[in-house]
Amino acid sequence: MRGILTSIPFALITVVCWGSYGPVLHHGKAGMGGNPWAQLLCVGLAYFVITVIVPVYILKTKGEQGAFSTKGVRWGLGAGACGAFGALGIITALTNGGSPVYVMPIVFGCAPVVNTFVSIWMGKLFDKMTPGFFLGILLVALGAAGVFAFKPVSATAVAKAAGDSNLFLIVIGISLTVLCWGAYGSLLHKSQHHMENSRLRPLLCVGIAYFAIAVIIPILIMGASADDIPQETTFGGWSFSMLAGVFGAVGAFGIILSFTFGGKPVFVMPLVFGGAPIINTIISVLEMEAVGEVSSLFYGSLTTVIIGAIVTLVNAPKPGSPPVDALDPPGFDDPVGFGNPVNFDDPTDDSTGFDDLAEVSFSAEVDDSAEVDDSAEVDDSAEVDVAE
Repeated sequence: MRGILTSIPFALITVVCWGSYGPVLHHGKAGMGGNPWAQLLCVGLAYFVITVIVPVYILKTKGEQGAFSTKGVRWGLGAGACGAFGALGIITALTNGGSPVYVMPIVFGCAPVVNTFVSIWMGKLFDKMTPGFFLGILLVALGAAGVFAFKPVSATAVAKAAGDSNLFLIVIGISLTVLCWGAYGSLLHKSQHHMENSRLRPLLCVGIAYFAIAVIIPILIMGASADDIPQETTFGGWSFSMLAGVFGAVGAFGIILSFTFGGKPVFVMPLVFGGAPIINTIISVLEMEAVGEVSSLFYGSLTTVIIGAIVTLVNAPKPGSPPVDALDPPGFDDPVGFGNPVNFDDPTDDSTGFDDLAEVSFSAEVDDSAEVDDSAEVDDSAEVDVAE
């Protein structure tokens, strides 16, 4: 309970930042000439400052707990790539006529479903899916369809809709973001785990991946063709686009801090994905020009999406607890003094250090039900030095 209470404030930071992300990014679209690559560049630059320069400075001057590891870096770079491609998806949807009032709720509703399937795949828990889990998926699907069907539209948007909207690219953008942001939380948590709960090192890896995808690639694309360079930009366009990047980066750091102070994905992610669309809808509805009466069906659909996301994550398959005597023999917590306790509550925990024990050969086979085969024979050819 204490871990939940101490982690909630940091999760709420993410709720506010990610809930503001879509409206702020949409607000800067006109000032960037509706150019998706220019907006992605702004987001990438903001991420570079917050997630690369700041962590490097702090690590150099003050240091921090944890350490870099190959696995941690890989998972961190993967999380950053997912975050960057997700940002590209949002920008694609918004610059092709999509509105944050329905784009973001659909993303925040569907991403937890992907997040859960990624966790199931990592833990190989497909046989533990429950009716409650499928109910959550159904609620998300129905709610997302309702949000799109009953979305509030301003008079200005109605006038522009015929010429500016590209439904195909809107759907492609939303789908890309759902897939990428759905995997983001699980990958980031794995990165932090393999870096001994470091806060800044996983964030630094996210920033490096963001820089490669959201800064270098847009520069190369815009440099290759003059048609891809925005002809007219405004200070407001640059400011709001970069502010969106700031919100995205601070939101990512909020999740890392939430995990660091005792939070677990099982309740942090439902809070984030449930609260962010509420903030997004409030901001979007308030800033729309000449907003007509918002249909109660829209609010009902939005509520259904949020409830469905929470139900999906709460009912996500969880690993069972294996018998202690079968998995916790004397001395097993710290094999050969590596100082790396095994976390059997986390099925993805592979921090035992066995990857480094290349000289140890076990022919004993352990059944998945955690019952040790007494007939297992130890390979006498294994060379193991046992200290007396």
